[in-house]
Amino acid sequence: MSRFRTLFRIATLALAALCLAACATGPRVTTEADPEADFSRYRSFAFYEPLAIETRGYTTLLSARLKDEARRQMESRGYVYDEAAPDLRVNINAFVEEKTDVVSVPTTGYATYYSYRARAFVTVPVWHERAQVMQYTEGTVNVDLVDARAKQLVWEGVAVGSAAGATPAERRERAVLSIAKIFEAFPHRAGGVPATPVPATAP
Repeated sequence: MSRFRTLFRIATLALAALCLAACATGPRVTTEADPEADFSRYRSFAFYEPLAIETRGYTTLLSARLKDEARRQMESRGYVYDEAAPDLRVNINAFVEEKTDVVSVPTTGYATYYSYRARAFVTVPVWHERAQVMQYTEGTVNVDLVDARAKQLVWEGVAVGSAAGATPAERRERAVLSIAKIFEAFPHRAGGVPATPVPATAP
């Protein structure tokens, strides 16, 4: 096997390893909270109707699963479901998009020239980088907690992860796991008590 093929194979395997490592660690979660919000006042919740994910105005298989998981996570933290007069409104959104990235792959070739000193043709390696275009599918899940009376966002969690090669059922399960990951970063319980993370429900 030539040096070129060996280097290309190593670079490809390294890139694949990075992708697998990213998938193994789950989605990337970021959060933001209103520093002025008093979470000790919140004890009940309900969902927005329709949710942001229900763009057609009705419940889907995905939105139903996400609502079930979000409700389970909220109730496990002591919040009571109250459609009539909730302290918090929970909104959920999720979408999948195709993305393109360009990475540089180190490659090598060979150049031949005539050496007058050696009185022979000499071959030397030439190093350069080759751009490789990668296309992948990325899924994003958002959870918003809104003060129902003030109609103001008080906490937001966003999970971003790979959705490549997944069937619709697999994407739903990944989205449900993303809801659980988001709530792992939610630091409150009803009445302002520190929260304990709750794992996602089994598929």
